[in-house]
Amino acid sequence: MRQIILDTETTGIDPRDGHRLIEIGGVEMINRRLTGRTYHQFINPEREIEEEAIGIHGITNERVADEPVFAAIADEFWAFIEGAELVIHNAPFDVGFIDNELSMLNAKRSITLGPVAEHCRILDTLVMARKMHPGQRNSLDALCKRYQIENGHRVLHGALLDAEILADVYLHMTGGQTALTLDAQAGNEQENTQQSSGIRRLDEQRPRLSVIAPDDVELAAHRAKLAVIREAAGECGWDSLPGWAPAPGAIEGETH
Repeated sequence: MRQIILDTETTGIDPRDGHRLIEIGGVEMINRRLTGRTYHQFINPEREIEEEAIGIHGITNERVADEPVFAAIADEFWAFIEGAELVIHNAPFDVGFIDNELSMLNAKRSITLGPVAEHCRILDTLVMARKMHPGQRNSLDALCKRYQIENGHRVLHGALLDAEILADVYLHMTGGQTALTLDAQAGNEQENTQQSSGIRRLDEQRPRLSVIAPDDVELAAHRAKLAVIREAAGECGWDSLPGWAPAPGAIEGETH
C-alpha cells in the first residue's frame, strides 16, 4: 500500500477568503515503511501572508516572493500524490486548499486535475486520534507527547517537518513500524517477526522436563472426583483413557 503523509502551510485559514498555499511537504510510505522519497515545495501565493499565519509557520512574504506559483508545480505535485492514500492531520483543511488551487488552475487550461478525493484515499489522523483518545488534546504536538516522539526541533510549523513527524505519529497510532528491512532474508524475517511479537524460540537442546507421577492417594482422589462428575454428566469418555480404572462404586462395562 502506497501512502503519502502530507502537510501544507497557507497564507491564512480559509481558501474561500482568497487564501492560498505557500508550502507543501510529503513523505512516501509503502507497506508501512518510509521509502526516503519526499516532496517539498515553497509556493508564491500571489498575495500577502497574514501576520497571524506567519506567527505559526514563520514563512514570510519575502521568503516565497521568488518561489514558483502553484500552476508551475501542479503537475509534479499531482504525480506524487495521485492514487495514494493521503495521511493528513485535519484533512479537510489541507484538502480544501489543494482542491481550491486545482480548481483555479483547471479554469485556465484544458487539462484538469483533481478533486483530490476522487483520485486518492484520505485518512484523517485527527479523526482517528479523537476516536482513540476522546476528550483529550489531539494536536500533533499533543500526540507527540502522548507517544513519546521527539519533536524538540519543531519550534515553528513547517510542511515537510510536520509530515515527517506525522509519519512517526501515524505508525505509533496504528501499531508501530515493523523491524523488517526491505532486503531481509527469509530466516532473518522469521527471527525478527518472533522478536517483535515477543515470541522466543526455546533451545532444542534444553534438558527434558521431569515428569512427577501422582501417588496412590492422589490417584484415588482424582478417580473419585471423576466418578462424581461422571455420574452427574451421564455419558463421558474419561474412563476410556489408557490406565484408567473405575473408581469404587463405578459400574464396570458401562457404555462410554
